[in-house]
Amino acid sequence: MRMPLALAALVCAAIVAVWAWLGQPVPAPVSPLAAGEKLPCVSYAPFRPGQDPFTPASDITPAQVDDDLARLAKITNCVRTYSSTQASLDSVPELARKHGLAVLLGIWIARDPVANRAEIDRAVQLAQQNPDVVKAVIVGNEVLLRGEQSSNDIAAFLKEVKGKLPPGVEVTYADVWEFWERNRGLADSVDFVTVHILPFWEDLPVAAEKSVAHLGEIREHVGEMFAGKEILIGETGWPSEGRMREGALPSPSNQARVIQELLALAKEKGYRLNVIEAFDQPWKRQLEGTVGGHWGFLDAYTREFKFAWGEAVSDHPLWKWQAGIGAVFAGLVFAAAGLAGRRAGTPPAGGRDWAAVAGVALASGLMYGRMLASVPVESLGVGGWIRGGSLIALATAVPLASAVAIGARARLVTLTLALNPASTPGATRLERFYALLLALSVVLAAQVALGLVFDPRYKDFQFAGLTPIVAGFAFQSLVAAAWRARTDRHAEAIAAAVFLASGLYVVVNETLANWQGLWTGTLFVVLGLTLWRLATAGRKI
Repeated sequence: MRMPLALAALVCAAIVAVWAWLGQPVPAPVSPLAAGEKLPCVSYAPFRPGQDPFTPASDITPAQVDDDLARLAKITNCVRTYSSTQASLDSVPELARKHGLAVLLGIWIARDPVANRAEIDRAVQLAQQNPDVVKAVIVGNEVLLRGEQSSNDIAAFLKEVKGKLPPGVEVTYADVWEFWERNRGLADSVDFVTVHILPFWEDLPVAAEKSVAHLGEIREHVGEMFAGKEILIGETGWPSEGRMREGALPSPSNQARVIQELLALAKEKGYRLNVIEAFDQPWKRQLEGTVGGHWGFLDAYTREFKFAWGEAVSDHPLWKWQAGIGAVFAGLVFAAAGLAGRRAGTPPAGGRDWAAVAGVALASGLMYGRMLASVPVESLGVGGWIRGGSLIALATAVPLASAVAIGARARLVTLTLALNPASTPGATRLERFYALLLALSVVLAAQVALGLVFDPRYKDFQFAGLTPIVAGFAFQSLVAAAWRARTDRHAEAIAAAVFLASGLYVVVNETLANWQGLWTGTLFVVLGLTLWRLATAGRKI
């Protein structure tokens, strides 16, 4: 009795200690803004949770825009928009005057010539009516990146708009710096070059701690390409949530660090700078995954700052709650093993069995709180919520069932036992249920694994929910006895090969710099090895 109690206490203490470490506030740079100083300019889109630009009948009103601009006027001198016809954005210039804001007015250029014409006509009209507020018109945003128009087409749009604007209102085009490099002649058609420098989205992603130096290098490079031309860094920033890209980690502390260091660099070098973006835009998750909806430094729901200038930021502000629920869950795992053993008359007596229980408890307890926090953030649409709900259900059931299986000395289960229970008449109800959990877990893990292999760019890694599941089956398989009569297990062997290959691919594709990818890939490898053990040790009755 002393051994399980001591192990349980040790595991719970470890869970609390890890979370206490993770929850510590991360020091931030010295605030780049003096008292009362505002941001130079920020990207603004009016879409709140539940709203998006894809719905023709938008419920966004000028009053909503007015509320947003009133908030932004307290922290910035300028807003950049991306459309002149969508979502009451045509009300921005007039409302910006009310709040003392300048406007970089956006025209959304895409493939549809009718929509393009409506955008151009409305933007020109707004600029003519509000020349004191509209300082520049941005004719197109990343159109070359999306491949929707040629540089000659964009130059024609720029010439037309320029000819219709009142004196003093400039024109520009905005795109990622590489596309300006490939289309240098386009600079002849603009009053200033608007370049996007987003270290996170580079083809070779740049880690947060190196992003400001990278931005400085690219900005100098662009300045040399277009010597004598004014340069606006039209988009730069860092996301607060989402999947890593190589060593680039989205987090609240990294967002606070990067934005403040970028502002400090801009002030030091005299760079013109626009930060993307003001408010989180949840609708972007449909296009760019979790990370796409978390570029704002203002929260989508509270409309408040995610960090305070110059103050330390915790990446896990709810760590006490996460530590507590993890420790409780770990305690339940130990209790489940002990009660199952007593009920079966075969309690885990050796250190090997209790060590396996401790492994299940530690892995699931560490990740349970993080999973509960990450699933709502990473779930989008019906399919996403089904997957998220399945992760929670299996991450709860599998560790507890694994502890019960260890305590009751259940044998190794197979997919055959789940798919064709009649073929194994000697299996207990516990073994049948545990086999069913195995089959469901394989399906769920395969969906995640294959997504990360064939379409990984915007996919989250789901390691928090997968860890309790994989650890449960892995530790139980290490101490469980096999069936007496041997048979081939083709399903397990095939699944093992899929997970082993997927795990290795994820690690290589994401690189060792991506600890989320390394963790997730390792989970697939462990699951593959577990299934391989079931395949080679499988027995029939």
